[in-house]
Amino acid sequence: MNPNLNHLQPYPFEKLARLKQGIVPPADKAHIALSIGEPKHITPHIIQEALITHMHGLSAYPSTRGLPELRQSMSEWIARRFQISADLLDPETQILPVNGTREALFSFAQCLVEPSEKPLVLMPNPFYQIYEGAALLAGAQPYFLNTTEENAYIPNFDTVPESVWRRCQLLYICSPGNPTGAVIPQTQLEYLIELAERYDFVIASDECYSEIYADENNPPTGLLEAAVAIGNTEFKRCVIFHSLSKRSNAPGLRSGFVAGDAEILQRYFQYRTYHGCAMPVPTQHASIAAWRDEAHVVDNRQLYREKFSAFKDILSEATAVTIPPASFYIWLKTPVSEIQFAQQLFASENVTVLPGSYLSRPFNESDPGRNHVRIALVAPIYECIDAARRIKNFIHTL
Repeated sequence: MNPNLNHLQPYPFEKLARLKQGIVPPADKAHIALSIGEPKHITPHIIQEALITHMHGLSAYPSTRGLPELRQSMSEWIARRFQISADLLDPETQILPVNGTREALFSFAQCLVEPSEKPLVLMPNPFYQIYEGAALLAGAQPYFLNTTEENAYIPNFDTVPESVWRRCQLLYICSPGNPTGAVIPQTQLEYLIELAERYDFVIASDECYSEIYADENNPPTGLLEAAVAIGNTEFKRCVIFHSLSKRSNAPGLRSGFVAGDAEILQRYFQYRTYHGCAMPVPTQHASIAAWRDEAHVVDNRQLYREKFSAFKDILSEATAVTIPPASFYIWLKTPVSEIQFAQQLFASENVTVLPGSYLSRPFNESDPGRNHVRIALVAPIYECIDAARRIKNFIHTL
């Protein structure tokens, strides 16, 4: 067996199941799950219809590169969304479809990391757990970048020692962030691209929450957008990861893309031909429909705004609530330990939230997940309102 498997920690939801084990919540209160970032809004009919219409595509093996019209739809979406000239991104060489960004974020590290050089993979802390697992199984050492209220939940890249940058082969960033919803400013993205050039590492930008944001006139900046702004029009050392799971309420479709540096993506394509994870043809057609439509995405954002507003209005009566600039999470400070908070909230109110320490690691004498819980406002609005009332009542008992 791969000895690096021994370094993996239990996944957060394994820990959460153990935390709740043996607890019998009140039978008169229906369970409300706000722990998993799984969208519950209706999958748009255009996606469902395209999937059904093209079910005959199951009779053929799909190609790893995907249909040309799929990559074209992705390229056109990137150009529209990030205001990039359409001729800068070649759908033949700079885009690959993936079966959701989870598998891509993991497999990308397996392709990229050279384990014989004692490499470091840098990542935010707290973080999407795939980053750490990908680094460990690729033979690298994770190096954490703490995000706290004091740094506005954006890593202090300036404080990273030069010796760390010299060993860095891959930097994972997540903007908007999970679990904080913080958005890395364009100036910081530009700085990271310059660091990548100086120290010869690759930036993997997880942008799966980029289409859920509070201000319709101020969408989050993307890595490729920042690259163009500083003249890196070939997107050297830059790779972005996007998904339809959050944007289009299609987590079960398992559809996304990677885009950026053509040389890196050629090697990643080679890896994927052996990895054997081509996107099924019906899924490709459903994805084309999704990437070509923006109306359902605008509607989706409005649903989240309404939930954030209602949730904050209620819970603010008990504790401070900050609506993030993007994502569908609330990163809530707890008056007691995050473990105690989550366990007792479930026991008394039948509401499940995720302890922040399940998403973080102690690093540099600090654990930025402590005394926080992640609340995913993915349930219908009436459930979010009910949950806010229950959490408010629970906090008043502490």
